[in-house]
Order: sequence, then structure tokens, then C-alpha cells
Amino acid sequence: MNAAAPSSRRRPRFRGRAPALLLALAGSVQAQLPAPVAVPDTIAQRVLACTACHGKEGRASNQGYFPRIAGKPADYLFNQLVNFRDGRRHHGLMSYLVQHLSDDYLMEMARHFAALDLPYPPPQTRDAPAALLARGEALVRQGDASRRIPACAQCHGAALTGVQPAIPGLLGLPRDYLNGQLGAWQTGQRRAHAPDCMAQVARQLSPQDIGAISTWLSSQPLPADAKPAAALQAPMPLRCGGVAEAAR
Repeated sequence: MNAAAPSSRRRPRFRGRAPALLLALAGSVQAQLPAPVAVPDTIAQRVLACTACHGKEGRASNQGYFPRIAGKPADYLFNQLVNFRDGRRHHGLMSYLVQHLSDDYLMEMARHFAALDLPYPPPQTRDAPAALLARGEALVRQGDASRRIPACAQCHGAALTGVQPAIPGLLGLPRDYLNGQLGAWQTGQRRAHAPDCMAQVARQLSPQDIGAISTWLSSQPLPADAKPAAALQAPMPLRCGGVAEAAR
């Protein structure tokens, strides 16, 4: 009986030629690969992840729920990053991205976006009912003293473009985002350093008020100078912890 192993089980005899063959194949593959691209180690490069949601250069997303961050006051942006990190604001992806970042790094990110001077898109909301717009403008410009609702313009500036160093502008934001944030203030999903003035104001607003305010704000064009004002023209009507924290 033949005891030899079947030919199908015999190993090929490459011996010393195998390493040389593999090296030749590896060299051929490597020669076809594109040359590595050097990536600059800059803050602009590192924050590109932010633009996946906030739009190119932080100009705001067209999806409606992500705000513009380009040109916002640096201390405001810093406060929000810290709030996401420390649990005063809730958004899974934002909290994950910043949970291990230091105050210094968050401030570097904030200053980068604050320094961007970029054009705004046309108003998002068009052809809204006149009565709804009138109600929204009245609340934004005058407030409602009978319900202890100060005018938005008293804190966010007469031009509604924000105030240095920590008060954001309200124009150029998507209506859905404005609705969502006012609702989050009402329910405690969004908080700020005590005293939380925005939570106090939001709790006085009805759903109809919120709809009117967000509709009017998102329908307004930006003024020629859309930068935050240097200072308020009069004292704020409420004490705001976030603003006081930024001033320290």
C-alpha cells in the first residue's frame, strides 16, 4: 500500500524565494498608493469636526436644529462648551466631544469661532402671518411687563446681534433651533450658572409666545454690522449668572 501523502496535501516549495516574492508584491502596492498628505496642526484643522453639524466654518446648518457659532461672543461660546461638558446642557454628541477637554482648550475653540467674520444667509422664515409677526416683534422689542417678561432687546442688544463678552445674538438662527432652546429653558433641559435668567424668562412664555418670537426672529435680515455690540446701553433687567461668570 502506498503510504505517500496525497499530492493535494503537499506544501508548495517556495523556500528562499517566498520572502523575496512578498517583498516585491508589497513594493508594487506601495508604489501605487498616493503620497501621504501633511495635515497642519492648527485650531482651524482641529475644529473641522464641529462643522459637520454647525455648517461650513460654523455658519449654521440648513437642517434647522444646529445654530450658527461663527462670530458669536467668545465667552458665550466658551460658557456653552463648558455647560455641555459639565451637564448643564444636554446633547449626546456635544457632551461626548467635549467631555475630556480642558477649560483652556475650550476657550481656544471659542475664540477661533468668535473671530470668524462671515456673511449671513437670507432669513429662513418667509411669508409668515402678519399677526404672528406683530406679536413676536412686540415681545422681542417691548416685552410684557404685566407677565414679567423683559424685552429680548434689553439683554441681547438693540440690534439683536449680541453683546460682548457673553451675550449671543438672536438673528440668523433657524426657527426650529430657537423653538427648541426656549422649550429647553422651560423644562430645565438647558441651564446656566445661577441665577439662571433665561430660565426665569422662558417659564413666563406660552407656546404661542415662543412660536411668535422664533418666527419673527428667524424672518429678520441682519444689519450691515452684524457683530456683537461692545456694551449694553442700559443695565440688564435681570441678574444673569452666565454673564457674571464671564466677567470674572
